Amino acid sequence: MQADSTQSLPTMNDLTPSEIFDYLGTLFNTTLFELKDTPVTLLSICIFIFFLIGFTYLGSFVKRILNNKVLPRFIKDPGLRFTLSRMTQYVVMIIGMLVSFQFVGVDLTGLAVIFGFLSVGIGFGLQNITSNFISGLIVLFERPISIGDRVLVNDIEGDVQEINIRSTTVRSINNISVIVPNSEFISKNVVNYSYGDPTYRLVIDVGVAYGSDLDLVLKALNEVAEESESILHTPKHDVHLRSFGDSSWNMKLIVWVGNVKEHYSILNELNQAIVRKFRDYDIEIPFPQRDINFRNAMPKSEEVKGEKKEVKSDE
Repeated sequence: MQADSTQSLPTMNDLTPSEIFDYLGTLFNTTLFELKDTPVTLLSICIFIFFLIGFTYLGSFVKRILNNKVLPRFIKDPGLRFTLSRMTQYVVMIIGMLVSFQFVGVDLTGLAVIFGFLSVGIGFGLQNITSNFISGLIVLFERPISIGDRVLVNDIEGDVQEINIRSTTVRSINNISVIVPNSEFISKNVVNYSYGDPTYRLVIDVGVAYGSDLDLVLKALNEVAEESESILHTPKHDVHLRSFGDSSWNMKLIVWVGNVKEHYSILNELNQAIVRKFRDYDIEIPFPQRDINFRNAMPKSEEVKGEKKEVKSDE
């Protein structure tokens, strides 16, 4: 005769509070598996996750306090402040990870086994992640780029917004956030307009008609540069006749700007000033044109009293 299984299982209403606590204690202290002769229970896993998440948030909090409150009092360079605060965050997170393993009861010497498995995984499929991780450390320590720098990488021009351990966020001039792997900044050519000397050389090309007065053209372009308040006047601007085009003299106005991030607005301002100045001096900006000359004249036809008659043109 089969026993009724429903009678053998007590419900929550049948259990006393002490029995419930005993049941939960047994559940959380049940060994799920062993890691190098160390029992791992549900309780130890919960404590591990709690401390890991807690130290992660603590690292972010410490980074924010250092970067916004503490370091600005002593360090003026925002890039250096970011590097120090970011590295402090990583140190706090590493400490949190070690503490979490201790609460789980894992001997840290046993982690060599885990790292051994990870090395195999790195050999097969984690090369890019490892490369970006190491490149992130190089970027943070060597600082070829800093927060706020105007860079050109992979034909993307923009400002560096954030440098993380695996990737860097660049805000393009079209206001689009681009996630760039850190290895791109180490293995490829990257233009950093803000690195070192912040001044930027701006070259403006303009063509003038061949019949123009060259001295008047030089005078007009020099006046455009001298009257501008947006450019630097040291180093001094320069005007060159660079080449002879199909329908124009190709002139270049060379000026210097103090902030590369303003060069598009300054370029627009100077282009408009050139148009107005050329109109004041009646200097023509030509458009491409082509003259066609026939070596042998084609015979012309004229109609006389309803009859078509060929007339040879005089040579």
